[in-house]
This record gives sequence, C-alpha cells and structure tokens, in this order.
Amino acid sequence: MDRCVVLVDAGYLLGAAASLLAGDSARSRITVDHATLIQGLRERAEDETRQPLLRIYWFDGAPDRVPQPEHRRLRVMPRVTVRLGALTRSSDGRWGQKGVDAAMHAELTELARNRACSDVVLVTGDGDLLPGLMSAKEHGVAVHLWAVQAADGDYNQSEDLVAEADERRVLDRTWITRAVRAKELTGACAPQPAPEPEIAAILSAPLPEPAAAAGSPASSAEARPAGRNGVRPASPAALAGERDGSGARSVPTPKDLAGLGRPAAATAGQGPATNATLRWSSDKGWVDRGSSSGNGLGESPEIAALPTLAQLTSAEQRWADREEDITTVSGDPFEVGQVFARRWTERIADSVQLQHLSTEYPRIPHRIDGELLRYAARFGLLAHKDDQIDEHDRYAIRAGFWREIDARTAAEHAPAGD
Repeated sequence: MDRCVVLVDAGYLLGAAASLLAGDSARSRITVDHATLIQGLRERAEDETRQPLLRIYWFDGAPDRVPQPEHRRLRVMPRVTVRLGALTRSSDGRWGQKGVDAAMHAELTELARNRACSDVVLVTGDGDLLPGLMSAKEHGVAVHLWAVQAADGDYNQSEDLVAEADERRVLDRTWITRAVRAKELTGACAPQPAPEPEIAAILSAPLPEPAAAAGSPASSAEARPAGRNGVRPASPAALAGERDGSGARSVPTPKDLAGLGRPAAATAGQGPATNATLRWSSDKGWVDRGSSSGNGLGESPEIAALPTLAQLTSAEQRWADREEDITTVSGDPFEVGQVFARRWTERIADSVQLQHLSTEYPRIPHRIDGELLRYAARFGLLAHKDDQIDEHDRYAIRAGFWREIDARTAAEHAPAGD
C-alpha cells in the first residue's frame, strides 16, 4: 500500500538528543514536548516519502513493562502505537532496555510481509535491526534511515545499517530543539537558582521552638495568633534562617527541621521528644506520637478525619482526572501540587474542613501528604537513584498545594461582587 510507517527507537532518539544538547545521554537531562515531537516526525515522514502516514510506532523500555506517564500520553495521540520492552537495572546501577530491538524487528518484518506500507522510516542506530531491514527490502519496501546529529560530529549508528538503507537523513540540532531542550544544571558545580516565591514561603514558615526547661510555656510559634487562612506569621528566627560560614542562607532539610523540634535531652541521645513536630511536612522527622487523641501523629481529631482525595472522587471523576493527567498536566512539580489541591477543594462538601486544613499550614496532614506524593510519582518525579522524589521537587509540590489552598480559601471569604 502507498503509505508510510515510522518506527522510533525512543532510547536511541532521546539518548542521542540528550548527548547532543546536554552532553550526557541520560534522558533525565532533557525535557521533551512529545506532542510537538510526534507532529514533527509525521510531517517530515510524509514530506520525505511523499506518502500519507499510516502509523508511528514508539518503542521504549519501562520497568516491568508498566507504562510511564510519557507512555500514557503518547498512546492516546492520533496514529501513535506504543510498544514497551523491559527496563532493567544492572549491578552498576545503569538502566538498560530488553526486548525493544526484538519488538522493532518483528514489527518491521510483519509490516513488510503484509504489504501494509510502501515506505518505512527507521529512527534507530542499532545494528541488530539489520536482518529486519534487509527482509523489508526484499518485500519491496523502501527503507529510510534517520539519525540524530551526533554530539561529536561522528556517526552514532551501525555502519552496516547505514550502508543497507535506501535513504538516509539526519535530524539536526535545529530540528531536535523544536521539541527537546536541555534541563538547567542545579548541581554543586552550577549556581543554585533562587527558589520561587511560593517555595520560599514554605521554607520561611514558622518552625517549632526548641523546648526549654521542664515546665516552660508552650512555644511562641504555637502561641502566635493565626492570620488569614489560619497561617501563623513566621518567627524572626525562621525568616532569618540558618546561615553557613559564608553568611549565605542554607535551605533546611526535613532532618534539620525535625531536629529543631527536639529538646536538648533528645539530641543528647536520650530518645525522641514527645512534643516535637515537623511542621512543614508530614514526611519523616520527629512527630508527637504520644497524643491521646487524633491518629497518634500529633493531629487533632478534626485533622485526622479529613478525607483523602480518593475518598472524595467518584468513578466518573477518576476517569476524567486520568484523562486530564495524560493530556493537560505537564508534570511540573508546582503544577502537580496545584492540580491535586484544586481537585480536593472542589470536591470537599464541608467548607469547615477546608478551614481545618488551612490552620495546619505549612504542614500537610499525614494521609493527604502521602496521597499527594504518590500522585506526584505518577509524573516521573522519582529519582532513579533511590526511587524517591527529589527534595527540591517535594518543596515545589507542597508549595503548589498550599498556593492553591490559599487561593481557594481566599475566594470563599471574598465579599460578594469581588
């Protein structure tokens, strides 16, 4: 049939693009606009083969062959079929694909044998596809081999594969950067970007005061009156923050914040404090487990009774949420927190419960916080090193959550007509 098909080895395409743009083949070093990338592949394939597109096959690896967020977005796009191989980690910690080459070979051979197309575009560099390429040619299919421009100006494809192809083209830097860009470095060797205002607000939130001698009054942070939405003003010490030897403010980690809530006796090795609470997050750190009320996490009965998003969501809403996650939500950590909070506030029936949540700022109640982080993990925000969400991403997720809660609570209290 007079149609063209595109077979994409995603590991090759995105790995080579990362090498070209970021100097490292790790796909975590780039961000990809998949909709733009797919549209670019389609337009270029139809232009160069002068045939209408039948389908784009996207071959990639995934842990246990479970579709990742990008795969879920891709497979609902028009004329796109996703085929997944296994993604496994070797003893040295590196990730590798298994079964992707075999799947591409089988698809290429089957398309040619069934005369499903007249032209096949291969975006790959693996010489293991040579037998499939030769078989397709024997069935009368024209094979177009596309390469990603190599970072060092050399070839990044099998020489035998290049020699056997009917047509050869290079996807250069200009073409690649329409849909792919390098992420900015944030490591120790690169200048640290200033936190977004919303994240800074989380970091400057009131911290628990260290307990004084026995019989001392409650912490001044707890005694300060709550402001709008129940948010207590930050103490001068919290706003000033800890400073290192250079005088620059350092970002407190969850462990640092938890330590500030322990009395000297606990830090001297006498065990955890019973009144210590990690305020900005329910993730790790010392919390009050001696409470006789609530859920044993230092939470009041009203906070412990707050429903999770799953409890507020109907089957129809769950389906709509999934579609929105696939087609609309970009996966930016701050946006993920906002989306989660928007859904929670829209579905909560009792506005009093929203007020209870606001009084906990900046600490997200334990069950809701865990659900929020699990939701965020769906968007590929897990660091492969330890399968946990990056610390800065956690700041951004929770900052987005509180920004949305603040906006919703303010809207409820706005005078009519505003």
